[in-house]
Amino acid sequence: MWSPLELAAGVSLGEQGLVEQTAALQLAQPKDQAQNQSAIHSDDSSAQQKQFNSGVDHSQFGSRYLTEEDDVFQHNAWDHVETDDAFKRFAEEQYEMQRQSPVSEFDKNRLNTNPARMWDLFYKNNTANFFKNRKWLQQEFPVLGDITRDDAGPKIVLEIGAGAGNTAFPILAHSKNPQLKVHACDYSKKAVEVMRSQDEYNEAFMQADVWDVTSDELPPGLQEGSVDVAILIFIFSALAPNQWKKAASNVHRLLKPGGQVCFRDYGRGDLAQVRFKKGRYMAENFYVRGDGTRVYFFEKDELECIWTGKFEDEADEPYPGFEIDFLGVDRRLLVNRARKLKMYRCWMQGRFRKREEPSQ
Repeated sequence: MWSPLELAAGVSLGEQGLVEQTAALQLAQPKDQAQNQSAIHSDDSSAQQKQFNSGVDHSQFGSRYLTEEDDVFQHNAWDHVETDDAFKRFAEEQYEMQRQSPVSEFDKNRLNTNPARMWDLFYKNNTANFFKNRKWLQQEFPVLGDITRDDAGPKIVLEIGAGAGNTAFPILAHSKNPQLKVHACDYSKKAVEVMRSQDEYNEAFMQADVWDVTSDELPPGLQEGSVDVAILIFIFSALAPNQWKKAASNVHRLLKPGGQVCFRDYGRGDLAQVRFKKGRYMAENFYVRGDGTRVYFFEKDELECIWTGKFEDEADEPYPGFEIDFLGVDRRLLVNRARKLKMYRCWMQGRFRKREEPSQ
C-alpha cells in the first residue's frame, strides 16, 4: 500500500550504522495481541475487527500482525508493532545526545525566517520524482471516495502542502465526479511550478497556487466556509510549533460546517527522528534535515490539543476547534529482507470534522 520511497524517507545509506543497531532489537507484542494469535491469522474479518481496541483504526491501517511464531523477514512490513524497552532506551539516549548538540541560534533564526526557500531548493533538486503518487488515500480516508462518486455533486477539496501534486493528481485520476474541484496549495513556488507543468494539470478541475497556511490571507479562489475536505499529509510537521494554531485556525475558516480534515504526519519515536545526529536539534521533537527543511515529530495528545483548540497558552485568542472522528498511532516495522535490517516507523493519522452550525 505504501510507496517504498515514502516508507524509507529519511533512511539514507550514509546512516545505516544506526539502522543496523535497530536490527538486533527484540519485538514487543501488545498483551491483547499475544492472547489472540489464532484470530489474527484467520481469514475471518469479523474476528480481526474485534482485536486491538487501542485507538487504532486497523481496518484502514492494515492487518499483517507479527507474532512470536512468525519469521520477521518473511514480509517487507508488519503492522502495529510496538518497539520494546531496549529500543525505547536507545531512542532516549539518542534524544539526549541531540539535545546536547543543537542547531546554533544563528542557523535556527535563518531556517525559521524563510522555510519556503528550502522547499524551493528541495523541489528544484528532486522535481516530481521524489515521492510516488499516494494511491492509498481513498482506503485510508473514505470521504475521498464519497466525494469522487459520479453523483456526489459540487465538491471542493483543498490540499495544503501539495508538493508535486502526489495527492491531488491521484484523486482526480480516480474521480467520477464532473463537479469536483481540487485546490492544491504549497508555499514553495517551485512545487507549484512542478504541478502546473504536468500533463495531467487541467484548470477545469484543478487549481495550483502558492499559499502559506500560516498567513493571514486565504488561498486564491477560496472563501471562508467553501471547502468540503482539507488534506494535510506530512505538512504540519514542516511548521514551527508557534505556527500550529494559525494553521489550524485557517483550515477551520476554510471548511464548511461538517467539512472534514484528512491528516497524516510523523510520530515521536519514528526512525527518522531517532537517527538524527548532532547539529540537527532545533527544539524538543523539532529538527532540521540535511537539506534545510524542518520536521516535527508529534505525540498523540499533542495533536488532540491542537485540533480541538485546547492550547496551553490561555492568553492566545481561541479558535473553535474540531471534533475528532479518529486519531490513531500507526506503528510499522519495515524490514530489508536482503540485508536483514529492521526499521521502526511511527506515523499519526487523523480525521477531524468542523462542527455543524446549531440550527436556529
